[in-house]
Amino acid sequence: MSKKILFIVSNASQIGPNNRATGNYLPEVSHPYAEFISKGYNIEIASTIGGEAPVDGLDLTDDELNVAFLNGNGIKQMKNTLKVSEVNISDFDAIFVPGGLGPMVDMPENKEIQKAIADTYERGAVVGAVCHGPVSLLNVTLSNGSSLITGKNITSFSNKEEEGYAKEDVPFLLESALIEKGANFTAVEPWQAHSIADGRLVTGQNPASAKGVAEKMINILESLSVEA
Repeated sequence: MSKKILFIVSNASQIGPNNRATGNYLPEVSHPYAEFISKGYNIEIASTIGGEAPVDGLDLTDDELNVAFLNGNGIKQMKNTLKVSEVNISDFDAIFVPGGLGPMVDMPENKEIQKAIADTYERGAVVGAVCHGPVSLLNVTLSNGSSLITGKNITSFSNKEEEGYAKEDVPFLLESALIEKGANFTAVEPWQAHSIADGRLVTGQNPASAKGVAEKMINILESLSVEA
């Protein structure tokens, strides 16, 4: 049976004191989308409140995977996302959270997303996130009361990268927040590909890491028999 992947994306279109335009960063959605589709997986896209999920990076049309996403079913799904609270999470073999600055706005305190991630992880399925997407993991508590990320090998958009990108716009530095929660954080030089799998939890540092996150998730999914 074909694997089912749930993308959880942001509904936020602005961030910070200057209302910087943002959303879900196109390559971090389109590249994993293409990887999963190439394996014959089925993808559904959900968001915090459902409906249209804004896409940032629409000008990046020199990338064939971006173009394919914008001309195919992917962008249609982004314009009509499901609501996380109305999705049967147990139907899915994995959750994937792309970045963009949007998740920093509407995911850190979202209880429905936290529950979806906790439930997915605890039943033996796979959780992946890239760039600012790991903010969705920050406050996930497992049924035994422990933090999902404490003691886990994790990466995300780094403080050094944020310095030159959106430090004045984000509510906090994601790397620092993950470390404060007890994650074993690693990063490479800014904008270089870096993804980590720690058991069934996969994270990536930046846009260049999105493909690697999907590849690692696929490797895990192909080796697991996930009971939906």
